[in-house]
Amino acid sequence: MKTYRIINIAKNTPVAERAEIAENAFSRMKGLLGRKLLNKSCALIIKPTSSIHTFFMKFPIDIAFLDKNNKILKIKHGVMPFRFISCPLGAKITIELPSGTLKASNTEIGDILAIQS
Repeated sequence: MKTYRIINIAKNTPVAERAEIAENAFSRMKGLLGRKLLNKSCALIIKPTSSIHTFFMKFPIDIAFLDKNNKILKIKHGVMPFRFISCPLGAKITIELPSGTLKASNTEIGDILAIQS
């Protein structure tokens, strides 16, 4: 599977070195289910997106919701398993990361993220 790098343009810092994209119905529905953990510096990019859930997951995650220009609209830190999260109006992409990643990279609402191949 092809992987991507996610860079916070506003801070010029890496957010994830190995991100996968879920962009078909099956891969979006499966998401991170079945994984025991999400390794440091990894991420899952979900597009398009309207909501996400952490049902049956085994670990907490950070979540960033992006608009069509990759600007962060909303951030959720340390989302525990068995939660449902609706995306904010205008969200086109969701990025799921290991818990603590967004704080560690100083990523905030309003920052622009670049997804590089």
